[in-house]
Amino acid sequence: LNLNTDTEANSSMEQTVMGVYIIQTEGAKPGDDPEDIGVLIEGVEVLSGLGDPAMACALLFGLIYCLNLSYPPELKSTFKVLQKILLKLNGQRLSSKAQFLKNKLIG
Repeated sequence: LNLNTDTEANSSMEQTVMGVYIIQTEGAKPGDDPEDIGVLIEGVEVLSGLGDPAMACALLFGLIYCLNLSYPPELKSTFKVLQKILLKLNGQRLSSKAQFLKNKLIG
């Protein structure tokens, strides 16, 4: 998301079902450290100050499993690909679309 104001950012975060957010300082260049990285669940910031996106993703998956949450319907395929291909959880059973993507990514 490219948001120009704090109001836009807050509104977008409140509408986020589940995800990782990264806040950059205005005028930041690629490679600059973000101001904050965290996890949102049902529009609520549940973790912040995580340091890097990989840690935030890992913690998001940990929360999903610990709290026994379902993947949001509109992101179900995205989360399944992350789970099966990148995290190698239950990765032997892939849908044809996920298998195609895995072959493209891994070679």
